[in-house]
Amino acid sequence: MPLRPATARDAALLWNVLLEAYNWTGEQRFTVERLAADPHAARYLSGWPREDDFGVVAETETGEPVGAAWARRLPEDAPGYGFVAPDVPELTLAVLPAHRGRGHGRALMAALIRSAADRSTTRLSLSVEDGNPAVHLYTSLGFTPVGRNGGSDTMLLTL
Repeated sequence: MPLRPATARDAALLWNVLLEAYNWTGEQRFTVERLAADPHAARYLSGWPREDDFGVVAETETGEPVGAAWARRLPEDAPGYGFVAPDVPELTLAVLPAHRGRGHGRALMAALIRSAADRSTTRLSLSVEDGNPAVHLYTSLGFTPVGRNGGSDTMLLTL
């Protein structure tokens, strides 16, 4: 499965991936329009890409999107759900439904972690809702719980 860096031309895809991350249960709790209008959700992608943003996109051999993962630093006065500190990028990951269960999430995470290390980033954070099976992927990659935000764990990986 080809992986490539996420660029400005991927903004629409990343919004769809963010939607999948929010709707991980399969229930359509959100729409892209609702996420874009919600300041808390929109902070993960508004103005993509900013100078410190980095990410990776997975595609099939024919260029069909599979999923994406990206990381963004958020300020203390406008934190994300998995906020740890302003110098710790918070990541978002989702694999589109038709491509789940094939190791694409692990490949995306590994590539994002390599990209973070290449940028001398020493920590990454994320938020995972209770019941989300992705927690098993995150813990297998070394993420550990460091806090709670509502019904979600904030997890941290030290590189």
